[in-house]
Amino acid sequence: MKASNRRRYLTEAELDRLIKAARKGRYGQRDATLILIMARHGLRVTEAVDLNWDQVDLSKGHLHVRRLKNGIASVHPIQGYELRALRELKRGQEPPSAFVFTSERGGPMTRSNVSKMIAAAAERANLPYAHPHMLRHTCGHLLADAGHDTRRLQLWLGHSDIKHTAHYSELSSKPFKDFWK
Repeated sequence: MKASNRRRYLTEAELDRLIKAARKGRYGQRDATLILIMARHGLRVTEAVDLNWDQVDLSKGHLHVRRLKNGIASVHPIQGYELRALRELKRGQEPPSAFVFTSERGGPMTRSNVSKMIAAAAERANLPYAHPHMLRHTCGHLLADAGHDTRRLQLWLGHSDIKHTAHYSELSSKPFKDFWK
């Protein structure tokens, strides 16, 4: 199948399978948490590997998202399961680092590390295809499909121009739910 014909996002069930498969890797907790945070907060891979602990407020449950590409920075609430995963990751981080997602040497992960890890997890999950930016699209699609309006999606994803957000709403089946009733 040509890359242009592939679906650009994962379903909720596929995302769950990818996270479970990531847990089976060598650095399962880190990898599963990275995928979870990227997918829930629509992080680009560079935003994820650059994520510092000073951007994570574990006591208030806030994630301070610094966007790239002239995006709009924002503060996102962190859900309970995300908080638990991040706390566990921080407790197990050896040596301690300023970065949330670290390599085995304690430095920040690279874009290449993340791409390879996601590809390996996708293979273990029997998903035909997955890449880091797909998790950002997954975030937009799942939020649009849950009925969130385009303006709120724009703020969540940090898009400076709403035209970049509109395609998530276009992909949602929600507006057509009651068409034939």
